[in-house]
Amino acid sequence: MLLGFKTELKLNNQQRTQLAKHVGVARHAWNWGLALIKNILDHNQANPQDKIKFPTAVDLHKWLVAMVKPECPWYYDVSKCAPQYALRQLSEAWKQAFKKIKQPPRFKKKGRADSFTVDGSLAVDHYRIKVPVIGWLKTYERLPVDQKPKSYTISRIADKWFVSWKIEVALTNESKLVPVVGVDLGIKALATLSTGEVFEGAKSYRKYEKKLSRLQWLNRYKVKGSSNWKKAQIQIARLHRKIANIRKDTLHKLTTYLAKNHGKIGIEDLNVSGMLANHKLAKAIADMGFYEFRRQLEYKCELYGSELVVIDRWFSSSKTCSNCGTKKETLSLSERVFKCDCCGLEIDRDLNASINLEKAVS
Repeated sequence: MLLGFKTELKLNNQQRTQLAKHVGVARHAWNWGLALIKNILDHNQANPQDKIKFPTAVDLHKWLVAMVKPECPWYYDVSKCAPQYALRQLSEAWKQAFKKIKQPPRFKKKGRADSFTVDGSLAVDHYRIKVPVIGWLKTYERLPVDQKPKSYTISRIADKWFVSWKIEVALTNESKLVPVVGVDLGIKALATLSTGEVFEGAKSYRKYEKKLSRLQWLNRYKVKGSSNWKKAQIQIARLHRKIANIRKDTLHKLTTYLAKNHGKIGIEDLNVSGMLANHKLAKAIADMGFYEFRRQLEYKCELYGSELVVIDRWFSSSKTCSNCGTKKETLSLSERVFKCDCCGLEIDRDLNASINLEKAVS
């Protein structure tokens, strides 16, 4: 099984400048290709009798070499892979948009999701990697040297640089402590298991919301592009990175525990985008990271030999009594205790829902 390996780079100022140049060229190639494709689509819509063939990634790169590189000599200061991969990713993004999988690609802005990909003469040592044009870059942690990567993706988050590539990991199939478990996700507690275990969410955004608001408030009158404005932007980006890291750490620990110790895991197919439409709860829902929870659980179940069962979203796990199976007509969010009028059962609503999920997958 292929998994992504990501680690932080230990750089000097000259190397940071070189990486920033690669990011800038990749972003310029993406924006140029996106503008060209949009012009072609507008032309085909206005002139259906004189349609232009939709360009592939190879076509875009040929036009880039012929039209852009002569006018932008700084393209030759970086690896040729940076604009090539940017155009490949742009072509793939349009394919997904035409298949209605994702929204159409948008123009990239400097400082947001900065990254580029390179291949070619790559090498991995114990505490360093070799990148074309740039050379050897040090890392803070020991690297897996038994597999040679086909490509690197180098990205910047706030003021830190990271490198990632795919490594092959052997699948494990150990005996599990619990054969079947139901997992109910919520806002009050991140996950309630049918075994009675309750895992609290990190709620990192809620914890640092005032500090983030304060930093943004202090930055409101600074001159855009000035030295003080750039310093404030880095402070805000660092805090966003800290919030995201705390959330990811909580989700990784929970999903690893579930996949390692449970043979069959039942979860609901939550409509997260629909749940976010509720503006009173959208902030709390987004702070939990339900989509990231399911994404991590899917590949970790495959890695550790567990089975993930996704229950239909219309399954009434919260309204059904886990003891006698009687279904309630209504159940408001304020009712935290489920009370069955038929058998008299009184149980926490989240625990009741997780038990119903366990029975559904058994």
